[in-house]
Amino acid sequence: MKITDVEVEILLGILNLYSLVGSFAAGRTSDWIGRRLTIILAAVIFFVGAIMMGLSVNYPMLMAGRFVAGIGVGYAFMIAPVYTAEVSPASSRGFLTSFPEVFINFGILLGYVSNYAFSRLRLQLGWRLMLGVGAAPSVALALMVLAMPESPRWLVMKGRLADAKVVLGETSDTAEEAATRLAEIKEAVAIPADLDGDVVAVPKRAGGERRVWKELILSPTPAVRRVLLSALGIHFFQQSSGIDAVVLYSPRVFQSAGITDKNKLLGTTCAVGVTKTLFILVATFTLDRFGRRPLLLASAGGMIATLVTLGLGLTVIGEDATGGGWAIAVSIASILAFVAFFSIGLGPITWVYSSEIFPLHLRALGCALGVGLNRVTSGVISMTFLSLSKAITIGGSFFLYAGVASLAWLFFFTYLPETRGRTLEQMGELFRIHNMAGDDDSAATRPPSPEEEEKITNYVEMAAPSSSSSTATSSHHAK
Repeated sequence: MKITDVEVEILLGILNLYSLVGSFAAGRTSDWIGRRLTIILAAVIFFVGAIMMGLSVNYPMLMAGRFVAGIGVGYAFMIAPVYTAEVSPASSRGFLTSFPEVFINFGILLGYVSNYAFSRLRLQLGWRLMLGVGAAPSVALALMVLAMPESPRWLVMKGRLADAKVVLGETSDTAEEAATRLAEIKEAVAIPADLDGDVVAVPKRAGGERRVWKELILSPTPAVRRVLLSALGIHFFQQSSGIDAVVLYSPRVFQSAGITDKNKLLGTTCAVGVTKTLFILVATFTLDRFGRRPLLLASAGGMIATLVTLGLGLTVIGEDATGGGWAIAVSIASILAFVAFFSIGLGPITWVYSSEIFPLHLRALGCALGVGLNRVTSGVISMTFLSLSKAITIGGSFFLYAGVASLAWLFFFTYLPETRGRTLEQMGELFRIHNMAGDDDSAATRPPSPEEEEKITNYVEMAAPSSSSSTATSSHHAK
């Protein structure tokens, strides 16, 4: 199957736009059926998409498989960090919540290595295996999740206190910590402290889903607005600083840097995956020791420096292809250093930070919005890099990303508070949200104006097709 550069851009980037369907549907789905079953649903949907891509006979069928897989990706991107944050104790939440990013990078590394192996096969078979082999991890994920506990916070939201106590007992360092976590979650859900049955009635908030949209989007308090902008900002800068341009197009970047030998090209590309995977472990083991802010600022600062040197190296090579081995060496070193700096901070901390700062009743929607912006930004970067590099040169593209990374550093320094060591329910104190349960705030409880009511209806109706389309897809394939 022969496709043009534009079709390659679309094929690589469109997955991120398709994932919007899954990320917005995941918020509602996870509140309905639970965090654990939502992960299984994500695995099943991606399995179907991978099989469709591997069996594609033409470009439209390949895009259809990409669409289905994108829904699964959207579900997974939203629910994995939320589930991990809600299960983890505060002492190790950063460590555990960074694991989704660890395994994403391990998957990227496996992709590079497997592509190296599949490239030796007959072309018609090789690309099908490259796309279809993704079905195997989906099966493993679905089976492993069956043995995992449900989120204790979701269980409390459903009034299942006995089940929540069991999970908290298994995931807390001490019995006292488990009791404290349960009390804080009950307070966040507005369950009276003295109500202690196995299954209890949970007070329903007036307005339900419409009120959540109103409280988070249309009429947020200054504190809630800061939480939302913090989550959206860190998601935006994670992708707009150009990581996908390096990860997805690293072979082309290395070609621009003067590497033309096929084996060397594949070797240096694999080196990107190895570097990204190894350095993310730095964040995994230091997040709960040093905190989020120091690693974020160090990460963004290093990314700025490496993007500038990469832009300089590629510009020199572009102006004079015989400009010397030093420019090639600088470009290669800059790429590896860039992914290393990304992996020690901005890569994993985006998912940790955005999943821990929202109040419980706003968490599913808030995280869905963050993931949605993340995927849109990733899609834009993926689908414009080749065209951008032709318009302003490949070196100029990385200078542009360096400018974005500079804005990211300023945003992190001035706007994001440190969250290390706090329980999810204590985030309200940090952001000065006095009503974590969302049950008595006057701004939230007053009746919406006619204009607000119309906007809420539009938002909810926009989200509904996402849920229904993903449900229809999974039902059609016997989920």
